Amino acid sequence: MTTTTELVKFCDQRTNQKNIPDFKGSHNGLQIANDGTVAKIGAAVDAGFAPFQQAVRAGVDFLIVHHGLFWIPPIPITGKAYEKTKLCIESNLAIYGSHLPLDCHPEIGNNRLLSDKLELSPEATFLPYEGVDIGLVATCSYNVKELRERLSALFPKGFHSMEFGSKNPEKIAILTGSGQSAVDQILSAGADTLVTGELKQHHFNLAQELGLNLYTCGHYATETFGVDALAQEVAKAFDLPYEFLDMECPL
Repeated sequence: MTTTTELVKFCDQRTNQKNIPDFKGSHNGLQIANDGTVAKIGAAVDAGFAPFQQAVRAGVDFLIVHHGLFWIPPIPITGKAYEKTKLCIESNLAIYGSHLPLDCHPEIGNNRLLSDKLELSPEATFLPYEGVDIGLVATCSYNVKELRERLSALFPKGFHSMEFGSKNPEKIAILTGSGQSAVDQILSAGADTLVTGELKQHHFNLAQELGLNLYTCGHYATETFGVDALAQEVAKAFDLPYEFLDMECPL
C-alpha cells in the first residue's frame, strides 16, 4: 500500500520545493488531502474543475498539478471553488501543486525539458526571483529556420514568431508559461532569442526596437512537460499506474 505521505515526501524532495521561492500564496505541496492511500497517479497543468472531473473518471487519487488551487488574493470556498473542493473530498482525490519549483528544476523543470526537446545545450540561468533564477539560457547550433521547424513539430497546434534578431542565434533563452518578465532581460543574459509561452502585444514593438527573436508557443503547451515528468517518476518509484490528463487548452 502506498501512502499519500510517502508521495508528498518524494515530490517535496524531488522538486526541492522548500528552497524555491514562489509567488505569494501559491502554497506548493499538498493542497487537498485524501484518506491517506493512493492507487493511481495523475498529472494536469491546472487545478480546474474539468481536470478534477477527468481525474475522478480515470480513477486517479493523487493528482499533481502545475497551477495549484491557491493564489493571492484568496477566494471564498463558494460556487465553483466549493464544487471543486467538494468533488475532491467526496472522490478521495488528493491535489499536489508545484509551480516555480517545477519550472526551474535543473532536470525535470519545464525550461530544461523544453530545451532538451529542442536539442539545445543548457548553459546558464537568468531572471532571478527572490534570489533564485527561474529562466534558462542554452546554446544553439542551428539557425532560426530550423528553430521554427522544431517548434512546429513540438507544438503542432501552432506558435507565433517575431523575428527581428540574429538569423543564427548562438544562445536561446527559455521561460515557459508567461515570458513577460524576461523580454527586456534576455540581452543582458547573452541571448537575443526567447522561447516562451505567452507575451503581450507591446512585446512585438520591443522585439523590433531591441532586435529580438521572440517565439510564443502557448502558456499551457509549454508547461505540460514538468508535471508529466514528475508524475512519471512518482509512478515508477512506487509502482503505480499513471495517466496524464490533457485539457487541450489552446492558450
